Amino acid sequence: MADMTDTEMKVSDSTTSRTPVAKLAMVTLDAPDASALGDFYSAVLGWPVAYSDENYAMLTGPSHALGFGTIPDYKRPDWPDDGHKQFHLDLAADDIEAAATRCIELGATRADPQPGETWVVLIDPAGHPFCLSDAKDWG
Repeated sequence: MADMTDTEMKVSDSTTSRTPVAKLAMVTLDAPDASALGDFYSAVLGWPVAYSDENYAMLTGPSHALGFGTIPDYKRPDWPDDGHKQFHLDLAADDIEAAATRCIELGATRADPQPGETWVVLIDPAGHPFCLSDAKDWG
């Protein structure tokens, strides 16, 4: 097989059976206040808070969990990130602008600049960027 360049993307054959090594159980976000960020995402996603204290909070979703850990001297991500953002959440909404308005009421802010036209980038109360996109685009 030829070496891949930076511009080529390896495409896997989805019909090939693979035995997983592990399954994704939870994603955990660092935060200055785990409980407060847990409350924010609980309201945004409608997921119940399974556990919360000053150091850690966890939400349980339909198939995965979302956790939050309080980190001393937490440093917010920058926006725009100049290519250093490590991750972001993509959330699907039936009405993007209505969802954005509600998230802002809950404590998010609208990112500036906005990098696209078919989604909205918001910043959660701890500084993590997340995107709202049309649920119809997710199948």
